[in-house]
Amino acid sequence: MSQQYPHLLSELDLGFTKLKNRVIMGSMHLGLEEDKDFSKLATFYKERAEGGVGLIVTGGIAPDIFGWTKPFSAKLTNQREVQKHRQVTSAVHDAGGKIAMQILHTGRYGFHPLILGPSKIQSPITPFKPHAMSEFFIKMTINHYARCAKLAKNAGYDGVEIMGSEGYLINQFIAKKTNQRTDGWGGSFENRIKFALDIVRKVKASVGNEFIIIFRLSMLDLVEDGSTIDEVLQLACELENAGVTIISTGIGWHEARVPTIATSIPRAAFAQITEKLRGAVNLPIVAVNRINTPEVAEDILAKNQADLVAMARPMLADSHLVQKAMDGKADEINTCIACNQACLDHLFKGQKASCLVNPRAVQEMELNYLPTQLVKNIAVIGGGVAGISCATILASRGHKVTIYEAKDKLGGQFNLAKNIPGKEEFKETLRYFNKQIELHNVLVKLNANIDADYLQKANYDEVVIATGVLPRVPNIDGISHRKVLHYPDVLSGKVAVGEKVAIIGAGGIGFDMGEFLLYDSEEMLKIDNYYQEWGIDASIKHAGGLLPNQVHEAPIREIYLLQRKEGKLGAGLGKTTGWIHRASLKNKNVKMLAGVTYRKIDDDGLHITIADKEYTLDVDNVVLCAGQESVNQLYKDLDGKIDNLHLIGGAHIAKELDAKFAIREGAELAAKL
Repeated sequence: MSQQYPHLLSELDLGFTKLKNRVIMGSMHLGLEEDKDFSKLATFYKERAEGGVGLIVTGGIAPDIFGWTKPFSAKLTNQREVQKHRQVTSAVHDAGGKIAMQILHTGRYGFHPLILGPSKIQSPITPFKPHAMSEFFIKMTINHYARCAKLAKNAGYDGVEIMGSEGYLINQFIAKKTNQRTDGWGGSFENRIKFALDIVRKVKASVGNEFIIIFRLSMLDLVEDGSTIDEVLQLACELENAGVTIISTGIGWHEARVPTIATSIPRAAFAQITEKLRGAVNLPIVAVNRINTPEVAEDILAKNQADLVAMARPMLADSHLVQKAMDGKADEINTCIACNQACLDHLFKGQKASCLVNPRAVQEMELNYLPTQLVKNIAVIGGGVAGISCATILASRGHKVTIYEAKDKLGGQFNLAKNIPGKEEFKETLRYFNKQIELHNVLVKLNANIDADYLQKANYDEVVIATGVLPRVPNIDGISHRKVLHYPDVLSGKVAVGEKVAIIGAGGIGFDMGEFLLYDSEEMLKIDNYYQEWGIDASIKHAGGLLPNQVHEAPIREIYLLQRKEGKLGAGLGKTTGWIHRASLKNKNVKMLAGVTYRKIDDDGLHITIADKEYTLDVDNVVLCAGQESVNQLYKDLDGKIDNLHLIGGAHIAKELDAKFAIREGAELAAKL
C-alpha cells in the first residue's frame, strides 16, 4: 500500500462497522435506476467496489411517488422492489465493498404534478407548483422515509443517506425561503428543523443501531433566506442527538445562481466550509465538491478539515482511483475534469450518464477493451484526443500502434483548452493519455506530415484517420486585415490582443475566448477570488451564505461577443454550465449581440448591421471563433485505395470541439478492431 496518502487510506471505525478508507463515492444519478433490471447498475457499482472505494452512496431513490424526480423514476416502497436492489448490494459485497442507498424526496424540485412542499411556492427550475403538505402528508412522508430505510436494510444495504441539502424537500422545510408555514412545522428554526429530525429518529427506530445513517446537511444554501452558520451548527448538533452516524455536507441549492461543481471552481473550494462543523459535533464529517485527486483529498484530511471525502464524478472518470492511489500509481488515474458534459448534462436531457474522459462509465456491460486474439499493426494519423484515445486503447488490448502527429506535440485542441481560465483541469487528461502511451508502448512520431502514398506503401493492417479540425474562416470583406486574429493564435499566446475586442462567434469557443481575455488563470484558482467573484459569504453569517452587496472588479478589456443568428448567445452550451459562462461574461460587462450581419473589417474596426441599423465597433482586434471544419483530405485520398480505413473525431464530424464525441469515437473503434 502506498504511504503517500496515510490519512486517505486509513480505516474509519464507526463502532459497529469499519470503512476501509476515507473515500466515499458520492451520490450521483446515473439513469440506470429506472431500468427494470438492475444488472447494469450492479455492474457499475461492482467495478467501483473492486476499485477500492470505502463506501458507495447510490443515486437518489424516492420514498414514495410524491418524491419522484419524474413519473416512474426510482423508488423503494415495497418488498417487490427490494429484489432488484439485492442485485446491487450482492455485487458490491462480493467485491468487498460497502454501499448505502440515498433516500431522496425532491419536494418542489420534482418534474410531475404530484409534487409536495412545505408551502405552495414554485421552484424557478421546475414547471409545477407544489401542493402545501398537510399535517397528514407530513407524518405520512416521515413514515415513508422510515419504511424506505427498512426496505433498504432488507435489500442488503449497509446504510442510507438522507438527502437534506441541495434544496430538496427536507432542505425546503429548513429554509425560510421555502417554508412559510405558521403551524408547528414552520416559523421558528426549531419548528422548521422538526421535519428533518423526526425523519432521522423514525429511520433510526426502523433500522436499529448497526446501520449507517448519513445525513446530507446543507452547509451553504447560496439562496436568499437560507440558513445561517448558527442555524447549521444547531441542526448538526440535533442530528447527532437524533442518531445520525455521519454528516455529509451539501453545497448550494440547484436553483442557486452560484456555480459549485463546474471545472472553473477551485479544487476543494468548500473544505473550509465543512471544517466549520469541527467542535460542533463528534461525528465523522464529509467534505464534498471539486475533490478530484488523491493529493487534494489527502490534504483536506491532513488539515483535519474533514474525516472523509466524497468523490462522485471522479469515480465515473476512473473506477479504480482508490486502488491506483494504494498501489502508488496516482499518475495513472484518469482524472475528472468537472466538465459535466457527459454526466450531468446527459441526465438533465433524460439520457444515461457517462464520462467525457471515460466513455466506459455507465456502459461497463457494452463497452469493454478485451485482449485481442489477433495482433495488428495499426497507424493512427492525428494525435488529438480522438487519435490518442483510439491509439492507447488499441495498444492496451495488445495491438502494435503508431501515432503520426503533424505538430511537435500530442493533444490537439486540448493544448489550447488547457490555457483557458477555468479549464486548467484539461492538463490532467493530457497527462493521463501520455502515461497510457508510455505504459502501452505506443510509438509516437511527431512533426510527421503523412500522405496517402506513404500509407499505401506502409501496408498497415488498419489505418485510423483522426486529423481533427481547422478553424472556419468566415467570408467577410477585410477578413485578412491586420486587426483580425484566429483563436488558436490567441489561445496559444502567439499574438498580442488589444484592449477593445470583438469576438465573432458565440459558441463554446467564443465564450472560452471571452474568459481567456478577461480572467487570469492563477487568480481564478484562488478560492478567495472565487468567493468574491460569485458573492459567497464564507462565514455564512448572512442567511444562505450570500454577500448582500456583491462587487465585481472592472474588466481589463472591453469586449463584444457576436453571433449571426437571433436568440440567446450560448444557447448550445452545456445544459448545466452554459449559464455559468454567460454569467461570467456578464460580470465583466461583455456586450452580447445577436442577429449580427458582418459587413467589413477595416482600420475603423468591425462594421456590422443589427435589425437594419448599421454600427461600427471601434475595436483593436477582431478574433475569429466561427466554428471549425473537418480536416479529412487524407481520408478522401485513401478512400477506396486501401482496406480497413477508419475516420474518427473532428475529422469525421466537426462538432464545436466536441471532445466527448472525439474520445468516445476513438474508444468505440478501438474496442472493435
